[in-house]
Amino acid sequence: MSEMIQTVEPQSTPQIDADYSRFRADVYALLGSLLSRAPDEGLLGWLREIELEDDDTSAMHEAWLVLKLAAERADQAQVADEYQALFIGIGRGELMPYGSWYLTGFMMERPLIALRNELSALGFERQSEVKEPEDHIAALCQVMAMLVHPEEDYPPGRQQQFFNHHMQSWSAQLFRDMQQAQSAHFYSAVGRFGEVFLEQEALLLEA
Repeated sequence: MSEMIQTVEPQSTPQIDADYSRFRADVYALLGSLLSRAPDEGLLGWLREIELEDDDTSAMHEAWLVLKLAAERADQAQVADEYQALFIGIGRGELMPYGSWYLTGFMMERPLIALRNELSALGFERQSEVKEPEDHIAALCQVMAMLVHPEEDYPPGRQQQFFNHHMQSWSAQLFRDMQQAQSAHFYSAVGRFGEVFLEQEALLLEA
């Protein structure tokens, strides 16, 4: 991702600008990284050093600023403990970052089966060392990062279909829950960042 963060406005036409698509891919990749594991010192350092435009008053700019400030205040070991409490825990974490859980109240339900079918059609496979189900929010963000990147050459309709079918109905609620979680400090800022970004994505990719 570039070091100067510019909040690019969503395009209103079906042909999404390539620069904006790269920005979106970067944000999805960042969310995928933050949600798959606790950030290391390198990622926290990058977040601390990002430059933001002073004259931007958009919600996305505010979310970037909150995330930057949270990184500046964060201690990597404490953030690792926070991630453990939120997403892993003893038995389970405070949050359950899975589509099936949010949509049905249970793990490994029909939404996961539908997701696996679509991932197979797209040519994606879960890596053997990954133990989490494919409907983990981090995995979905990583898939979206590839679907929206202009160099990957997926048609715009595939990103719209994937987002609308597998993310739109529940992922924003997860990010709102993240902001309210008792264990969340750094991840409260991640939750705000994710919520604002997905609200923007929903407008861009609405049917």
